[in-house]
Amino acid sequence: MKYGLNILPEAALDFVSIGGLVYRLDPGIVPFRKAIECKIHVSGGEFNVAANLSDCFGMQTGIATAMVDYPIGDLVRERVRAMGVRPFYKHFKHDGVAGPNIATVYSDRGQGVRPPVVFYNRSNEAAARLKPGDFDWKSIFGRGVRWFHSGGIFAALSETTSEAIIERMRAAKAAGAVISFDLNYRAKLWKVIDGHDRAVEVIERIVKNVDVLLGNEEDLQMGLGIPGPAVAAKSKLDPSAFFAMMDQVREKHPQVKIVATTLREVHSTNRHSWSAVAWINGSTHQAPTAELDVYDRDRKSVV
Repeated sequence: MKYGLNILPEAALDFVSIGGLVYRLDPGIVPFRKAIECKIHVSGGEFNVAANLSDCFGMQTGIATAMVDYPIGDLVRERVRAMGVRPFYKHFKHDGVAGPNIATVYSDRGQGVRPPVVFYNRSNEAAARLKPGDFDWKSIFGRGVRWFHSGGIFAALSETTSEAIIERMRAAKAAGAVISFDLNYRAKLWKVIDGHDRAVEVIERIVKNVDVLLGNEEDLQMGLGIPGPAVAAKSKLDPSAFFAMMDQVREKHPQVKIVATTLREVHSTNRHSWSAVAWINGSTHQAPTAELDVYDRDRKSVV
């Protein structure tokens, strides 16, 4: 027993997530309207966690996701292998014209006073087609999984992706895994499938299965439908507003043992102050503040 969690001492996989893979086109500090070349980075909210646990800490991790059989898919598969993540793919055939596709993220780095600009093309995204029954979970969990994870971006892709999350969370919990969920609320995505009220309804069903919840004050308000905190934060690094919401989180979801988020004060595109806070089984914690020179705030996995 640690932090109120029962973590399996041994399993074939330390961590498995379900989510969508994306590839990001990065022109560096040049805005897209002036760009003549781009670098390609592979990421995804759920994949990044698996990739960094594998690459930085040597953990045995996996990702259940959609894979499209076309040249971009070949590139993405290579990057997943490079990060040491074990893939569990649902394969889709590309029709040579319209898809289905692996989603594209366009993101320059910004520079100085000019912030990064991020936009997407998620048209006909293969990951949005994922549904319950697409993966052989009995085989994936056959030798044990210690931790299972997903996030709000994947949940918002379609009517079926949230059901795929719930299906797996229930089975993972029955198999003894710890369950985590990153709220990662994106209004633009939820708008496509009936908006905020629908988001709260779906996320409520997901979080009923969750032990560890990730999200800032806005995520908690928008994703869980919790009113804003009565306490106003003095700065972006002040955790008081976040902690003020914990009683409401605990009242709504008493099974949640940990709620955590990062804190960031942006001084310029290239200079940030970072910290993190966590509510752990009734006690509050804050990490020391780190002063960071930022190279690329959106490059989270393959370096």
